[in-house]
Amino acid sequence: MALERTVKSTFWRMAPGWMVWVSGLGLALALPGSTWKSATPPLFPWEALGPSLLAVAALSFLAPLLAWRGGPDLARHRSLALLEAPPDLMWAALLLALWPSAWGPPGLGGWLAAFLLASLPSEVRWLAQAIPAEHPFPQAWGSAAVRRVRHLALTRLWGRWVAARLPIWLTATLVLERVLGVPGLGTDWMTRVALRDRAGLTVWILALALLWALSQTWDPEVS
Repeated sequence: MALERTVKSTFWRMAPGWMVWVSGLGLALALPGSTWKSATPPLFPWEALGPSLLAVAALSFLAPLLAWRGGPDLARHRSLALLEAPPDLMWAALLLALWPSAWGPPGLGGWLAAFLLASLPSEVRWLAQAIPAEHPFPQAWGSAAVRRVRHLALTRLWGRWVAARLPIWLTATLVLERVLGVPGLGTDWMTRVALRDRAGLTVWILALALLWALSQTWDPEVS
């Protein structure tokens, strides 16, 4: 009986999200025109998959770690806000200006550095805003209690944060890839949109929907 109630609760809680993903899938399959029939869809950039996974892994580890260390006060940190302000284009231009010409083009390594510089400050502030206030409690209970509360809050939030932000990271990398001349996942996504590649977009949407579903399944609501 309790299991049945849990399944029903999970179904109704996830229903709005599934409606969004099914709508996105329907839009991908119903793209107008026939451009995709006369243009060859691009080959998937497999060489960019490793650096992209490394970038997501680094960001999903460093941002919660810094938020755990700094706590909710980081949400109002002025220097962090200044680092968050420049757009991705500025970080890519700065990287190109400082990159030694003897090293050749920045490539995927330079893209990874620019991605972390552009994304890390905003993600740290995003997570810091989600940490509950700590004054007067748990600060009155000591630093161990403060660290424990931060750990619980970030652990609870981590899966949904990654699932919610990954599509944003994907589209944000497009600017960096275009400026640095690196074929990546963002470029692949937008190229398939331009060519109206129904099959490719369907795979993308299904992959993102699966990630979202896994984050919901492994992080259930407390009744």
